[in-house]
Amino acid sequence: MRNVSIRKLVIGVVIVIGLAVVLLRGDQFFELIETMKTGAVLPLVLAIVSQLGKYFAQAFAYAAAFKTVNEKRRPKDTLPLVFGSFFMNTIAPSLNTAGAMLVIDDSRRRGISAGRATSAALLMQMSIESGFGFIMIFGFIVLQFAGKLDPVWFLVGLFVVFLVGGMAGIMVIGRKNPGVVVAVLKPIEALVNKLSRRFRKGKEVNPWAETLVESFSEAAGTVAKNPKKAALVFLYSMLASTCELVCFCLVGVAFGLSVPSALVGGYVVATLFAMISITPQGVGVVEVATVTLLAAYGVSTAAATAIALVYRGLVFWMPFAIGAILIHRTRSFSDKKNDKQETRRRLESPKHGNLKADEKHRLEAARVSDLLPEKSSFSTENIDKKE
Repeated sequence: MRNVSIRKLVIGVVIVIGLAVVLLRGDQFFELIETMKTGAVLPLVLAIVSQLGKYFAQAFAYAAAFKTVNEKRRPKDTLPLVFGSFFMNTIAPSLNTAGAMLVIDDSRRRGISAGRATSAALLMQMSIESGFGFIMIFGFIVLQFAGKLDPVWFLVGLFVVFLVGGMAGIMVIGRKNPGVVVAVLKPIEALVNKLSRRFRKGKEVNPWAETLVESFSEAAGTVAKNPKKAALVFLYSMLASTCELVCFCLVGVAFGLSVPSALVGGYVVATLFAMISITPQGVGVVEVATVTLLAAYGVSTAAATAIALVYRGLVFWMPFAIGAILIHRTRSFSDKKNDKQETRRRLESPKHGNLKADEKHRLEAARVSDLLPEKSSFSTENIDKKE
């Protein structure tokens, strides 16, 4: 009964926060509808189709990520995770960890071990950052040749490069020599604890350095064993970013903008600030940055504002609304009675006849847990300890 009560409480909180987001941005929604009426119809329809293509590409990327860790999940089953993750990352800004925790929790409820679920989530997150990173570098080159590259945008772009490079470094070095990475992260962990004690009345953050390296190391080992499958994850993520780029370009065309460098640069800046902004999905920050870049190309304030508003409407309102509906199809928010049935089915299937003892134990121990545990680390060890 306690788990059921906690589960209902979490769902209630999610609904309340979701409604708050809708109400707070409701005026922008109606403004979006009126603005879309002033644009060309065909490019806007194609922009919607292209943006939807991004989410389907990400669904295939998730399926490929699970296939890399030797787990079978179909794209139609991972599509709710795509929208659900967006929904969770919007109402609970946490550098995308809320969405990743949803993926891990949903997978565990389906009988997939915590280690494999974590590896798949890490691989997917890294592929998303990398997919955009390639387009960002291309966009910066275009802006440089056009003489429109702002040094501030370039410095912000370095954050993405360091983020992807840091994740790759932890995976590779952590696999070969985990002690080195732990030694680097320990001072950071100590600093975080010092700040936590000061601002949280003496409370410390749960140790995360060693468990983080362990999770990344396990993910690196998985990629090393299945490089072709892992490459497919990155290709699908690249396709997803390309679809979103096409969406921005079509929105620009709908409002009379046809300068290629402005279209590519506008998309890069919009996505970049959405990634690094402290506001949910870059609300407010992205619009200002996009209008600023387009203004540098001589685009009128009215046209630039319309492009920013409509594009942001498509990449925020559409996935948010769909996510609010499809998140109930994930095991984290659906009826829990199927959890044990799924675990039993997986244990009785022929392919699990040769499971290692510890892996089989994890499947047998799979059960309902809190959606967002206090330990918001990706640690496999922390999750298993709860069991």
